[in-house]
Amino acid sequence: MQYLYPLLAVLIWSGNTVVSKQAAGAIAPIEIGFLRWVLAVLLVTPVLLPAVWRNREAIRGHAGQILVLGVLGMVVYQSCAYFAAAYTTATHMGIILTLSPLVVLGICVGLLGQVLTAGGAIGSVLAFAGVVLVISEGHPASLLDQGINRGDLLMLLACLAYAAYNILLKRWAMPRVPSWQLLYLQMVVAMFAQLPFYLASPKVGLNADNWYLVAYAGTMASIVATWMWMTAVAKLGPSRSIMFFNLTPLLTALIASAWAKEQLHSYLWIGGAMTILGVLLAELWKTPLRRARDAASSVV
Repeated sequence: MQYLYPLLAVLIWSGNTVVSKQAAGAIAPIEIGFLRWVLAVLLVTPVLLPAVWRNREAIRGHAGQILVLGVLGMVVYQSCAYFAAAYTTATHMGIILTLSPLVVLGICVGLLGQVLTAGGAIGSVLAFAGVVLVISEGHPASLLDQGINRGDLLMLLACLAYAAYNILLKRWAMPRVPSWQLLYLQMVVAMFAQLPFYLASPKVGLNADNWYLVAYAGTMASIVATWMWMTAVAKLGPSRSIMFFNLTPLLTALIASAWAKEQLHSYLWIGGAMTILGVLLAELWKTPLRRARDAASSVV
């Protein structure tokens, strides 16, 4: 049951990756980035604001942490994705996000003392290989000649921001601030942080071509998926939860093919198989890497 939280969150966000791509040209990046949080805040304020007000003393002690979480997870991460959509494909956006597990695992092991498992190490390597395969469209050597476009670079920045968000979300545990209240407060931070940019930027306005994009981003992606993800991080921890991001490439490619009519190439299927295998290895192979190496050495 606990695995449904990250799985459904990643499924919804994979759909939102395609929405981000569809939003390019239909609505300005700053505009949809701001309006999605306005919609989300308006929907949940009647339910959550009274509880937040009653819990204001506990919340005040975590104000700085909530501000950082809101900026990293709701502003930097999402804004980079919307701007990236103008320069790269939805499928590439989904693939690059699979670098997040590698970044989180590296930080948890290198700086926080987490034990590296054999499955986690091999699964992360498979995910990274899948990223390289898809970004290069099946020709990894071409990256040395062509480099990465600006959309891919923006998605890499989004990836780093979200990796940091996941680690801090777990380390800054706030037992006196329930998850729904924490989510609401981050939404409010995102809304006000983006307000000046929204006011200063040119606007398309809501119309028949973009209202449903804002609606999906402001409900499913902002409320439902974010709550599921926060619950997953609380239950499984950041390194285990974010391994499910490895499913993003396959899910995004399938949704993009069905909705946006993006073509599915053989390298996408290979990358999808690699990412699924990476998740399975990380979740099922829990032997510490050092112990696995010692066992292999004794056999030799």
